[in-house]
Amino acid sequence: MDRTFSNALLTDEPFGPACRNMSYRSLAADRVYKATTDDLQPERKNSVGTVFKKAFGTLSSSPRRRLSEPLMSGVPVIGTGNINTPLRKMPTSAISEEASLLSGMRSETLEEVELTGVRPSLPAVRTFTRGNTGVEEVYVDTDNGPVCVAVQGDRSRPPILTYHDLGLNYVTSFQTFFNYSEMRTLMSNFCVYHVNAPGQEEGAAPLSDDYVFPSIDELANQLDHVLRYFGLQSIVGLGVGAGGNILARFAYRQPTKVEALCLINVVSTPAGWIEYGYQKLNSRYLKSKGMTQGVMDYLMWHHFGKGTEERNHDLARVYREYFEHSVHPGNLAAFIDSYVRRTDLGISRSTPTSESCPAGRRLSMTTTLQMPIINVCGALSPHQEDTVTLNSRLDPTKSSWMKVSDCSMVLEEVPQKMCEALRLFLQGLGYAVRLGRPPLTVSRSAEVISKSIRQSTSKDSVRSSPWPFRITENPLTA
Repeated sequence: MDRTFSNALLTDEPFGPACRNMSYRSLAADRVYKATTDDLQPERKNSVGTVFKKAFGTLSSSPRRRLSEPLMSGVPVIGTGNINTPLRKMPTSAISEEASLLSGMRSETLEEVELTGVRPSLPAVRTFTRGNTGVEEVYVDTDNGPVCVAVQGDRSRPPILTYHDLGLNYVTSFQTFFNYSEMRTLMSNFCVYHVNAPGQEEGAAPLSDDYVFPSIDELANQLDHVLRYFGLQSIVGLGVGAGGNILARFAYRQPTKVEALCLINVVSTPAGWIEYGYQKLNSRYLKSKGMTQGVMDYLMWHHFGKGTEERNHDLARVYREYFEHSVHPGNLAAFIDSYVRRTDLGISRSTPTSESCPAGRRLSMTTTLQMPIINVCGALSPHQEDTVTLNSRLDPTKSSWMKVSDCSMVLEEVPQKMCEALRLFLQGLGYAVRLGRPPLTVSRSAEVISKSIRQSTSKDSVRSSPWPFRITENPLTA
């Protein structure tokens, strides 16, 4: 050992004058770590063993003091029973911030709950009922027998005339749509006339054996009797499937009595061989065996397309139960026979030129429908290509084709989208809403604007709107 170091150990100041009264202290203001050399005094025995004992403690001597006096002050000692001593926070800022967040959280107490029983809660079953007190059913005599017309709304309001599809009536085809919340507000400005094909209304009696069901053209002619009975000058038509075909035929023969048309999943061509074969088999089964599973499957495909059970199971179940229990098979068979024997609408978009006319000048279109038309189809409908064919026969300046995604039966599956489309379509005709003051232009003087404003203050906001809008494209983005 070096002499200098050994001499230092034998003197009163073992580590030199600079180490006199030295002690270890914490870096923070509080004393976190207990000093280990505070007890070093000159009068104690100056030996290497004494210094090490004071610095680190011994395992053999004072075991009780070692347990009762830990190195970190403020920490409760295990086994001493001192649980009221508060814990000291570490000087690290991250740990102190986390501790403050944890201290602010509420501690939720868990309570024991005893399960006494399980009772399932089933949703209300949807049904088709005629219990709407705001609808009045009127039977109108025609050349082919009486026709049931359900009137909904104030008859002094502008009329909307509806016609249903195969296997349905005004309740099953339009009740859900017109009871939609936004549609009720819109329909407060209109009176709706729901026309039912003979024997297709709810609870209709079986047609007699000697009754000759009218053809599709005769069904269109019956609408003229309905308009005369209620004193209607012109209507806005809303038809689905076979009903839309009937309304289109009536509009083509009586263009002055139809102001506009809304056609949904409408076919304008005659029945093909496949459709004719299926419908003939359905008609035969309905007359002989009633509503069979094959007929029901075809009706579900006709209205909903493929994948109905996976897409909307509840709605499909409701219509299956309706077809099975509420439809009269013989009356439906007569309607199917009439529809499958339909002829072509006879309209086209042809624009011939004449030698007497200047080059490039087109003659007026007289072979197609002249009123504004919105042609709607569901993206999953089996009649989508037929609606495209119909659109190719209409005047592009007066018609709009709209495809609604993720549905087939538009009025039932997505009433909110159809309500918005119909509202914009009626606004394009000047109907349904009071429009604000138009912007000032050079072509319209202040006198004309003031006159228009005076006209728009009448009670009938339908006819009084002097600023019509025209829809030339799909009003919906989805």
